[in-house]
Amino acid sequence: MDSINCICCDARTEDIRKAFSFLSTEEIEELCSYLQLRDWQADAVVMSEGAAEDYVGFLIEGKLAVKKKTGYWGKHIIIAILEKGAMVGEGAFIESGPRSNDVIAMEPCRLLTLSAPKMDELTLNNPLLAVKLMKRMLFIMSIRLRKASDRISELL
Repeated sequence: MDSINCICCDARTEDIRKAFSFLSTEEIEELCSYLQLRDWQADAVVMSEGAAEDYVGFLIEGKLAVKKKTGYWGKHIIIAILEKGAMVGEGAFIESGPRSNDVIAMEPCRLLTLSAPKMDELTLNNPLLAVKLMKRMLFIMSIRLRKASDRISELL
């Protein structure tokens, strides 16, 4: 396995490769120049429902709980548990809208994040890589929507 020279972090090659399994080593190294490494401690709020944040994250270490507020004051339901390699925040990123869920670190977490301005730069500098990344985001959203639809149909 080729090692990956990620200029934005010191993450292990296999962790980066898991998050970007749909890209070649060269594409990952190119993408790394647009990413920022961010760390969160256990129980930290990574993303807040309703917040206007402009980044998508790629989990390279730890676990995240995706939670949705219910109609009852202070109550949440767990929508998903995300593990290493998962993408998070792609819906609000694509929509340029508010976050639809809370995302909480279940343990110390590290994410490689891509901000909207950096995505714009990537689109100008390497449109093929940007399209590949957007197609992956749409693919993940499609899978998640299908799973949500299946869960709803089981309740009916």
